[in-house]
Amino acid sequence: MFVRNKTLTLAASAAFAAVALASGAARADDVFKIGLIVPMTGGQASTGKQIDNAIKLYMQQNGDTVAGKKIQVILKDDAALPDNTKRLAQELIVNDKVNVIAGFGVTPAAFAAAPLATQGKIPEVVMAAGTSVITEKSPYIVRTSFTLPQSSTIIGDWAVKNGIKKVATLTSDYAPGNDALASFKERFTAGGGEIVEEIKVPLANPDFAPFLQRMKDSKPDAMFVFVPAGQGGNFMKQYAERGLDKSGIKVIGPGDVTDDDLLNDMGDAVLGAVTAHIYSAAHPSAKNKGVRRRLQEGLQQPPRLHGGRRLRRHPSDLRGVEEERRQDRRRFAARGDEGHGLGKPARPDLDRSGDPRHRPERLHPQGREGRRRALQRRVPDLRFRQGSGQGEEVTLL
Repeated sequence: MFVRNKTLTLAASAAFAAVALASGAARADDVFKIGLIVPMTGGQASTGKQIDNAIKLYMQQNGDTVAGKKIQVILKDDAALPDNTKRLAQELIVNDKVNVIAGFGVTPAAFAAAPLATQGKIPEVVMAAGTSVITEKSPYIVRTSFTLPQSSTIIGDWAVKNGIKKVATLTSDYAPGNDALASFKERFTAGGGEIVEEIKVPLANPDFAPFLQRMKDSKPDAMFVFVPAGQGGNFMKQYAERGLDKSGIKVIGPGDVTDDDLLNDMGDAVLGAVTAHIYSAAHPSAKNKGVRRRLQEGLQQPPRLHGGRRLRRHPSDLRGVEEERRQDRRRFAARGDEGHGLGKPARPDLDRSGDPRHRPERLHPQGREGRRRALQRRVPDLRFRQGSGQGEEVTLL
């Protein structure tokens, strides 16, 4: 986790291979089918293409067989429309008889598939959508990406430490936007900051211009912005057209607004913006440079968050999948346990399932033991043992 002046790109996960390894023993077929539902067209197409590229490259480098099972990925384009997601998930489960459904570029898509995962007892691997409550929608959901409170909390702390006193907020009016706003607002105001304007914009085809004028009139030190990754370019264009880039009002927020796919077309208006996210293609570590090189050589594609971050995970790293689910709640969790868990401040209260902020019955009616039994019914060879750090390690024996 770190803050950068440029982008902290989008991207998430070929870690479905871990689920393939775990679930492969559960069916007698020689082919393990993964239904990949991502947006390949429309405003969120960047996210879907990044995930698809990462999966293709991972299989090029590691083969298409896991635990003796041939991996078949069935790609479906939902254009980030929940009705499409639900229909495609049902077709994949009923007609194609997939072992896993995966992908989900936006939160409404992940929500739409959750009841089907529960009904069909099919694991749902969320590779991109970042609203914190997604993993509560079904006991069969695991997330391999991030939550918006992680990034938004960090930028709230950064703003306070860097002398920003007044902030206007502009967020998309749906669950992820509400999640990002609540997390940022709580930390920023707790540090003495003031929210001088709070604006929510429509998710579909927003015209930012009239809202940006209101932001300008409120004379903030900075504006906190969350829009889905595909809308960042349009936002920055209208930000510059309204003269806000010359007004001294700094753009801050989670890294979605400065997606690498769009950054080169944003021009000088984006200079000085500060965003926070869980991954950056620009990170100078040797491991990240290796990921970038493999993406470039394998698919002639530059690395992105969804395309880069998960390639570092080995298919047998089941602990990583389970641990990230727990970390979704643990890292920025001291926010009470009602609704999204983002209400009045409260101390973290770890329940029996290992996740803070939420009562045991919300994740599984019987807490940790019930969750173990549910997983082991699906994956008979799965075993649990106490890890060296917090929580448990999940292993396949």
